[in-house]
Amino acid sequence: MSDGRLPRRRRWVGWTVGIVLTLLVLALGWVTIRGIGAVDNLTHVAEQSSDLKAAIAEGDLDRAADVSGSIARHAASANDLTSDFVWQGFAAVPFVGPNFRAVSDIAAIADSVGTDALTPLLDVAAEVDLASLGLSGGAIDLAPFATIREPLAEASNVLDEALARAEGIDADATLPPLADAVREVRTNVTEAATVVGTLNGAAILLPTMLGGEGPRTYVLAMQNNAELRSSGGIIGSIALLRAENGRISLERQASTLDFPPLTDPLPLSDSTIALFEDGPGRYLQNLTSIPDFAEAGPAIATRWEGVFGGPVDGVIAVDTVVAKHLLDAIGELSFGPFTATSENVVSILLSEIYAAIPDPVVQDQVFAQAATGLFGAALAGGDPRTLLGALATSADEGRIRIWSAHEDEQSVLAASTVGGTLPVDTDAGTHVGVLINDTTGGKMDFYAHATVSTAIGNCAGTPTTQVSVTWTNDAPADAATALPPYVTGGGNFGVDPGSTRTLLAIYGPEGATLSRADRDGDEEPVQTALLGTRSVVQHDVLLAPGESTTVTVQFQGDGAGERIDSVVQTPTIDAPTATREELRCTS
Repeated sequence: MSDGRLPRRRRWVGWTVGIVLTLLVLALGWVTIRGIGAVDNLTHVAEQSSDLKAAIAEGDLDRAADVSGSIARHAASANDLTSDFVWQGFAAVPFVGPNFRAVSDIAAIADSVGTDALTPLLDVAAEVDLASLGLSGGAIDLAPFATIREPLAEASNVLDEALARAEGIDADATLPPLADAVREVRTNVTEAATVVGTLNGAAILLPTMLGGEGPRTYVLAMQNNAELRSSGGIIGSIALLRAENGRISLERQASTLDFPPLTDPLPLSDSTIALFEDGPGRYLQNLTSIPDFAEAGPAIATRWEGVFGGPVDGVIAVDTVVAKHLLDAIGELSFGPFTATSENVVSILLSEIYAAIPDPVVQDQVFAQAATGLFGAALAGGDPRTLLGALATSADEGRIRIWSAHEDEQSVLAASTVGGTLPVDTDAGTHVGVLINDTTGGKMDFYAHATVSTAIGNCAGTPTTQVSVTWTNDAPADAATALPPYVTGGGNFGVDPGSTRTLLAIYGPEGATLSRADRDGDEEPVQTALLGTRSVVQHDVLLAPGESTTVTVQFQGDGAGERIDSVVQTPTIDAPTATREELRCTS
């Protein structure tokens, strides 16, 4: 006969289930409350990051220090709220776990950046103006670099580690609002790491490169984007700079006519010869066709030393659009018959000058006046922060490349934005690239433009990376008669006036191999080569005015099908923006 009580074992199971459910409810309440607090703190961090950028840009270091302190406190609080054993337990649960891990990772990243990078940087900023790097009166004060070098190096290391952690968060595995937050954090940390890394590189390099330990000389090669080459444009003019104790002066200007073609070409890498034969080794103007500036820089130095003697300590290459960014900082500039502003200087230097001044020799003289005037104005006037901002924008767009003859300096430059070296793939992402070289023999690329798209995925079960480039000749229909022969090439290189002939080269991830290449959907003969371990495919494209074509290349194998970190592109007048599209698999 039953006494109404459940058997002991059943009672034990019931108690256990009840306790577990109670603990689960308590745990859910715990992480919910802590999660709300963490998200609130991270929201404050995101909002105040914009305030911090504005304060630093305005040079208001007191406000920047206050904002930075608040960011650090909120970030530390968010990290504390998401690092206990209960939160980490939920992070291990399937399906929901990635969301908990993402929040705790974001909080830890923000805490590290706020405590170990921002605070030390702003402490040292009180001693030296990081925004202007001591630029004043046409010279840079080199003394403060000894003070800022160590804090910058530490902050750069912290930001690099934070960026690696941010890139390791799988945003696609989280809920949409959180995925957006992860991407925003990744973008902000990338920006900060780039800026601080650049400042760190400057602190290492500038004291010696600007003549702090003895005079330095540098060849300055100015590239013309109206006739494109891999690193920006054909070398249109060239000069020698001298740096001593932070002061830079223009020592000598030269014309490309001073550098006749070489009977015996300079030695070139196998990849350069495969793509461009020995042209870059014979003609100074074509040395910027070389994709890797670590190869192009010393070749340019060799050509200068062969004509004017040397040795020189390095080479700096800039393109015409840098003038636009600099005039944003310094205002108007007059040279020859022109008055240039940031709005019209590109049009003047790449188009109007050829119609107004038919004689190429006189053109060179006006180009020299423009370069001298721009150089002098940049050093003598303008707000240092605005000026350095213009240079930073130019560097970000790939319009400034620097090579040093000093091995220790070159190792730092090669790893930086301005080194112009081929990118290196990592576990966090791969790179692809587009190289554009004009063979029209004129200045028709003023009327040309490119759009680039990428796609990743699997084709027939094989990881695949796809890169498409659409190249357009927007010259007017009457270009053959409306434009000067110097611009159209006059048919002297086998191209009808008004048409453009262009070598479009696309390279894939390191280790991946070519699986398909087509032009407007049709396969055609192409050049192939290797840039290190990267497969590169080059199409020879001829377009009449108004015509457009799309070249698509697919790569498969090692490194293919993974997240594309960046697309490295020849800097055209209007730099193309890479968009993402759906992968198009073909049989």
